[in-house]
Amino acid sequence: MAVHPAKRAFKYRFYPSDAQAAELLRTFGCVRKVYNLALAARTEAWARQERVNYNATSAMLTAWKRTEELAFLNEVSSVPLQQTLRHLQSAFTHFFAKRAKYPRFKSRKTSRKSAEYTSSGFRIRDGRLTLAKMADPLDVVWSRPLPEGAKPSTVTVSQDAAGRWFVSILCEDPSVKPLPATDAVVGIDVGLDHLLTLSTGEKVANPRHERRDRARLAKAQRELSRKAKGEGVNRRKARRRVARIHARIADRRRDLLHQLTTRLVRDNQTLVIEDLTVTNMVRNRPLARAIADAGWREFRSMLEYKAAWYGREVIAVDRFFPSSRLCSGCGSVRERLPLSVRAWTCGTCGIAHDRDVNAAKNLLAAGLAATVCGAGVRPQRSSPGGQSATKQKPPRREP
Repeated sequence: MAVHPAKRAFKYRFYPSDAQAAELLRTFGCVRKVYNLALAARTEAWARQERVNYNATSAMLTAWKRTEELAFLNEVSSVPLQQTLRHLQSAFTHFFAKRAKYPRFKSRKTSRKSAEYTSSGFRIRDGRLTLAKMADPLDVVWSRPLPEGAKPSTVTVSQDAAGRWFVSILCEDPSVKPLPATDAVVGIDVGLDHLLTLSTGEKVANPRHERRDRARLAKAQRELSRKAKGEGVNRRKARRRVARIHARIADRRRDLLHQLTTRLVRDNQTLVIEDLTVTNMVRNRPLARAIADAGWREFRSMLEYKAAWYGREVIAVDRFFPSSRLCSGCGSVRERLPLSVRAWTCGTCGIAHDRDVNAAKNLLAAGLAATVCGAGVRPQRSSPGGQSATKQKPPRREP
């Protein structure tokens, strides 16, 4: 069976000219307008119990361009407009499959500013990227080379809240190949005191990126709150300063998670984690900021796609598995274990446990047991099949 090279996005920063920035901002606005119009049309059809698919919305787009009110849609490339209709179709597909909520309208202030170009809407020649409707190439900072002989399938241009411009180029990367198999396995317990604790006993410190910049962020947010409401220049500048601090925090967090996940995937064949519901956990007000700053959801996402790239296995143990309260030595379960207790001694066998290391060892054992006996461990967030790993209670020891 032929193995196709993995598709990989290469993201670069670029610095557009004033004319290019104006063109891209106009494109972002048109993309948002078309998406909202198509969503409104499909929502109205849904209320009438009629079905509208991508082909129907594409015909609507042609009709909209012919009207005087929406004639400005002809001023930008048609490729991003068609792509946003495809994205809407994907959103409805996920909704009908019950993998996502009903699609929402895009906001001019809060929605991501982006436009996607397919191969007919861009040209890469001699290391220079030129988009449709533009005469000059973009000033891209090529921080790393594209794969040799790469043929990009899509190019996505975006601007973040901090005002930075990025281009993401999707292409096949032949260098992404399964790594040589190894016998190494590891259990990973995420936390707040330590970002990661491994079943080997290794602990990775939590840098708490948001806390390091909290004073600076609070000052910028106070200054923003004092600006007059509206679209004034001073308020826009203050909002940009807040966004830059948030971007700095996110960049540092993402860089650390990339380093950790790459090392873990390269060194281990099987990685066992806990299937946490971070969305529910951040509703805990005292811990919400710390949990969000740790980036547990992003950590899992990186671990899963890198494992798929390099032929590794990620096992997610059920979230109700008592990994912290279960003795990894004898299998007895402690009735209560408050978060403030970081070390405890098993009353049955007398083994002293570090809370996090013990949890990581138990996760590893549960994940491997589930793999052997066919219990559902929900890899890649899919629905479990077979018996749940949490229902395999440890054997009872006779007194």
